[in-house]
Amino acid sequence: MVLFGVFMALIGQNPLEVYRLIWRGAFASGFAWQNTLSRAAPLILTALCVALPAQAGLMVIASEGALVLGGLAAAILGHSMGGMNPLVVKLAMALGGMAIGGLWVALVGALRQYRGVNETISSLLFIYIAVALFNHMVEGPLRDPASLNKPSTHPIGEANMLGALPGFDVHWGLAFGIVFCVIVYVLVKHTTWGFALRVVGGNPRAAQLAGLPVSRLVVTACFLGGAASGLAGMVEVGAVHGTANASLIAGYGYTGILVAFIARQNPIAIIPVSVLLGGIAASGGMLQRRLDLPDATVLVLQGMAFLTILAAETLFGRLKAFRSNE
Repeated sequence: MVLFGVFMALIGQNPLEVYRLIWRGAFASGFAWQNTLSRAAPLILTALCVALPAQAGLMVIASEGALVLGGLAAAILGHSMGGMNPLVVKLAMALGGMAIGGLWVALVGALRQYRGVNETISSLLFIYIAVALFNHMVEGPLRDPASLNKPSTHPIGEANMLGALPGFDVHWGLAFGIVFCVIVYVLVKHTTWGFALRVVGGNPRAAQLAGLPVSRLVVTACFLGGAASGLAGMVEVGAVHGTANASLIAGYGYTGILVAFIARQNPIAIIPVSVLLGGIAASGGMLQRRLDLPDATVLVLQGMAFLTILAAETLFGRLKAFRSNE
């Protein structure tokens, strides 16, 4: 926050006024909270895509690719099953998005375990492949002829939209994200599967010598993480856009990496951190209207936060190593 304030001062803005407007745009009214929580929902799910494989010691950043492919799968199912019971269609959209997202990220884990491919590099490349595949399908064989200026798939129909939570103006994606976080927390912290996964993350060699199915645990963790991100894509299609188009590539997967780092891979801590970063993202419009700052100014704040966390982690690690050598 201090670095961002210095940056704002250097470009001629009052840092205190900037922070005040960020607060107003994120949390100062019911509408601001609605916007914040709607943006937090996909962040919760994409952060889990990073946090779950991290329990096994992997740095997987494929959440953006899993999100767009999960959203594409949900859009296809929503349109093709349009005449069926809406509840069945929504369930199929959710399961389809989770399956595609899960398989996409599970492939990253499989390449790591069976071919020795670095998971960070492969997951980054998988994002480009997923986005290219998404654009090809949306602009080509799956394009709705009625979408002129913005290529999109056929709409899923009003009946198949998720709608809002009872008594709130926030869509069901927020509830899905919170429930998913609780389930993951219980799995990781209170089951033998989670204990085995954490053993793998702590010492893969020792886990293998102890007879644990290391590769299966890693691939399963990647699948579950990808399923969470695929569900985020389904939520964006089913609750926000009603179709799959370029608006789905909004960077939620990348921001989810930052959320997971700030939350230190803790599934429960991911929830408030997602709300915080969702609020920062929601305040971009306020900064643009009041101070004539670019809407992407909030991305500068997020980037500075990410760099600060990385620097702190590196410094802490070096200090710890220095003290142990004394």
